[in-house]
Amino acid sequence: MTGMHHHMELGPFSLHAVLTWSPDWPFLLGSLLAFGLYLTGVVRLLRRGDRWPIGRLVAFTFGVLTIVAITCSGLNDYGMVLFSAHMIQHMVLSMLSPILLLLGAPITLALRSLRPAGKGRPRGARELLVALLHSRYVRVISHPAFTIPLFIASLYGLYFTPLFDTLMQSRIGHLGMMVHFLGVGLLFFWPIMGVDPGPHRPGHVMRIIELFMGMPFHAFFGVAVMMATTPLVTTFSAGMAPPGTDLMADQKLAGGITWAFGEIPTAVVLIALVFQWAKSEQRQATRKDRAAERDGDAELVAYNAYLASLDKRGNRPAQAG
Repeated sequence: MTGMHHHMELGPFSLHAVLTWSPDWPFLLGSLLAFGLYLTGVVRLLRRGDRWPIGRLVAFTFGVLTIVAITCSGLNDYGMVLFSAHMIQHMVLSMLSPILLLLGAPITLALRSLRPAGKGRPRGARELLVALLHSRYVRVISHPAFTIPLFIASLYGLYFTPLFDTLMQSRIGHLGMMVHFLGVGLLFFWPIMGVDPGPHRPGHVMRIIELFMGMPFHAFFGVAVMMATTPLVTTFSAGMAPPGTDLMADQKLAGGITWAFGEIPTAVVLIALVFQWAKSEQRQATRKDRAAERDGDAELVAYNAYLASLDKRGNRPAQAG
């Protein structure tokens, strides 16, 4: 395991120690690339004279920042040796970063900013993205029957089996696990947030139900970790931990963090959903008003025509006589 000596020198877990800069290059480069592409898309829209809501840019920026903050700081070093620090990373990556990134509507931005390939030309990036969004593969992996169990299994299957310890043995295993957390979060919240187009566009009530289907399992997992009387994983050993660490107390803290963290995304998502709901209700009301205005005219015209026809009919016998 690389960096073993580095971990030995870690002092007690403190805010100061967490706030040190310690870049995890794959995550730093990945984040910068994602942000760069997003900015490029926004700039392209603005140059074209289109608008892009500033709120979306802000949300996406914060989403990228949360990823950088927990993977390129001292927290990442502690995440290798302390269950509680690792759990903060897991929670942010699976439940906070995805919501912020999705509020940035990256798919919508890509679809609007990528230029369509001309007629007779090979399919470009935009066509491939549209094809992917409509593919059976994406329809399956973004379906709640897949995302909710996956979200739950990512907790229970990881920490209550030897899988976590196996992955933590290697740098690539740790990286893969972190990417998995982010991916699962994005898949789970994509249909629920309903900002970006996707194969599943459940109604507002269904989206709230989907959200609440995943959360009790999440809370229960946190409680189960808090109640555990033996260490769940072997990775976080006394030899690895900062001096003076009470491993069981740290595991209880990890469970508490998991349990408490479930409330944050739930609140954020619910607020976002209520706003979207209100907006769509308003839009529907406006649409109905407009339709009524148009129909009202149509009805009036029809009625006048009807009166005119009666009049003609009424006159015909008189003319004949």
